[in-house]
Amino acid sequence: MNVRVTPLDIQPVNNQEIEIVERKGVGHPDTICDALAERLSAELCKIYYEKFGFVLHHNVDKNLLVGGSAVPKFGGGEVKEPIEIFLSGRAIKEYKGEKIPVDEIAVECAKDWLRENIHAIDPENHVRIHTYIRPGSVDLVDIYMRQLKAGLPLSNDTSFGVGFAPFDELENVVYHVERRLNDKEFKKAHPEVGEDIKVMGVRVGEKIKITIACAFVDKFVKDIDDYVEKRENVRRTALDVAKKFTVREVEVDINTGDDIENQNVYITVTGTSAEAGDDGEVGRGNRVNGLITPYRPMSLEAAAGKNPITHVGKLYNITANDIAKSVTEEIPEIEEAYVYMVSQIGKPINQPLAVDVKVRSAENLEAFRPKIEVIVNENLSRMNEIWKRLINGEITVY
Repeated sequence: MNVRVTPLDIQPVNNQEIEIVERKGVGHPDTICDALAERLSAELCKIYYEKFGFVLHHNVDKNLLVGGSAVPKFGGGEVKEPIEIFLSGRAIKEYKGEKIPVDEIAVECAKDWLRENIHAIDPENHVRIHTYIRPGSVDLVDIYMRQLKAGLPLSNDTSFGVGFAPFDELENVVYHVERRLNDKEFKKAHPEVGEDIKVMGVRVGEKIKITIACAFVDKFVKDIDDYVEKRENVRRTALDVAKKFTVREVEVDINTGDDIENQNVYITVTGTSAEAGDDGEVGRGNRVNGLITPYRPMSLEAAAGKNPITHVGKLYNITANDIAKSVTEEIPEIEEAYVYMVSQIGKPINQPLAVDVKVRSAENLEAFRPKIEVIVNENLSRMNEIWKRLINGEITVY
């Protein structure tokens, strides 16, 4: 294995003149697709392991959401046409004569997730779920089954993963603002705030501007004055959170497309634009670390729903972020780390073709090289445990 430790010699993003960071909240149509794919993968992992003692091949990562039709209004509107969700991908439905009801599991998983995470949605009436899950290709299933016999997972793709640490000010602001507005405690106190919350952060020099699109739930908003008041409450809450993560000047705007005079504002029946205004697809939202960061290294990999045993597009993105975090936390002299990993199909997943760890430090990198190599190897050795962390909810990929 090729492990390289090289200097991170570009200007720190936090010091550049302009920076952009985005996060799509849990109720965004793209995030819904990611979440449903990942929930199904986790459930399949559990069932396969319980039945057979190992996780069978699957990649259920091709979900599509087609927006419905709704007529929101103050005090409560209605959904005219349901949201259409298409669950697609590959999964083994029968092994050694025992059938696994993958399609039924997929539908129930989707409904359960929607109930748990989108508080104003009715999965029975507001959503129609379709399943198009088929068995995997013979060659990829063969690679997967060979790893079971060998006892060592083999990469099912030639792919790469990237990660970085730590988050800078703007990244922390964007991430934690969305998390606060969508946490369960906040929703109990403010049921008018839907889960479809997108946070866009832009820093120009020393000033941060946060633009938030927040879908309000119409039945909890009486009229336009009530809307304006509740929108302002969201703005103040977001500003309070932002100030915990930066000393820079922060400005927050909410629903900048609103036309208050004509009462044309962002209210929904379900708390998500998926009911009428937007569609969604796996892989179009947050990266594995929960953010969209065009000023940082990113992979276009759609990690959600891919099997967590051999799919390096998923495993390497998780592991690259873990390595970067460990390097910056365990070696105080290192201020920042970028990690790049690449695999070869059919080769052991814990033996990547190359690992490049780029670090920023005022000290001589040679002093840290042995420790960094130890951190890399420790994380590679733990890759076969990632699936357990995923199904236990210890880590997410969106």
